[in-house]
Amino acid sequence: MTDKVSQVAVTLLGKSHQFSCAEGQEQALINAVELLNSRVDEMKRRDTVRTDQNALLMAALHLCHDFQALEQEHQVATTKGDQLIARISEHLEAK
Repeated sequence: MTDKVSQVAVTLLGKSHQFSCAEGQEQALINAVELLNSRVDEMKRRDTVRTDQNALLMAALHLCHDFQALEQEHQVATTKGDQLIARISEHLEAK
């Protein structure tokens, strides 16, 4: 892992921003900004979202919700995997 920092220029809500990130993570930051921009645009197309800030907040909330759902799915899959390993181990020990 490197301690070097890169500067990345991106556009969010139509404005240019400069962010720092770990060297080698520039594309990941750019991809994250592109995802956020697409979600903001999606929110702006809805009749109930009237300002850029509200669209940004709604997009952030939706992304957090998606992240929580993925975390929960991961936990369920991990638990099922652990249970399967335990059953296989029990079966092998019984032989």
